[in-house]
Amino acid sequence: MEIKANKLTDTYTLNNNVQIPVIGFGTWQSADGEEAYNAVKWALEAGYRHIDTAAAYGNEESVGQAIKDSGVKREDLFVTTKLWNYQRDNYENSLRGFHDSITRLGLDYVDLYLIHWPEPIEYRDHWQSLNADSWRAMEKIYKDGKTRAIGVSNFREKHIDELMKTAEIAPMVNQIFLNPGDQEKDLVTYNKNHNILTEAYSPLGTGNLLDNPELKKLADKHGVDVAQILIRWNLEKGYLPLPKSTHQKYIESNKKVFSFQLDYDDHKTLDALDGQGKQHTDPHEHNFQKVVPFLNN
Repeated sequence: MEIKANKLTDTYTLNNNVQIPVIGFGTWQSADGEEAYNAVKWALEAGYRHIDTAAAYGNEESVGQAIKDSGVKREDLFVTTKLWNYQRDNYENSLRGFHDSITRLGLDYVDLYLIHWPEPIEYRDHWQSLNADSWRAMEKIYKDGKTRAIGVSNFREKHIDELMKTAEIAPMVNQIFLNPGDQEKDLVTYNKNHNILTEAYSPLGTGNLLDNPELKKLADKHGVDVAQILIRWNLEKGYLPLPKSTHQKYIESNKKVFSFQLDYDDHKTLDALDGQGKQHTDPHEHNFQKVVPFLNN
């Protein structure tokens, strides 16, 4: 499938007409300090203009410092962060969570703000009202011009359906665990039908797919590496991948996905990988705690 994008700064259009670069640079599991700082610094030097972080990653300060030191104009960047469970017990704390994030980032606003998790274990018996209160805070942040777009992460169809019973503004993005090994077909169809952009975190399968022999054959066929095949697959599906690396050479190579095209047989091979490797976490089953030890709140 041919895609219109031919460079990192080409964009998708969200349902509020905000433009979002087609590839983001992920920072999940990048340690705060030198590791996260250097990764973001190298990404910006390589031409990435879309940076994704979260309060739960514990690296917002390092990400923000790298952005500041890069010299890239703020208006040329698209920055995402996320509201974590420990500040979601009421509307006011959700607002405070956003304030704390932009303070750590050293920014006046972000481009996209997401509710990170739909069913924190502490609130599982009333996740519906919890999400409604958090979303009301998200809508205020959006209306106040402190974020250019709002959305969700790890939400299933039922979570969005319930959210929309009280929401004034529909989510613009749903960021989910997505790659050829876990294709989430029903959910991505749901997102598309509701004009919600699907963002793919762990588009490389948290590294589990990089040694797949079938993918190595495809990479050899196109003269690229397996990571580039996986990123290209996301783009040709219409998703927005967020590849993550802390190695400068991989950060550089991961952006080189616009000079080749996957054919019908390639897609057939990739689609057949569904169900292999690590799979997404069911929000109803996972016992994430609201407290994040590395945050002093």
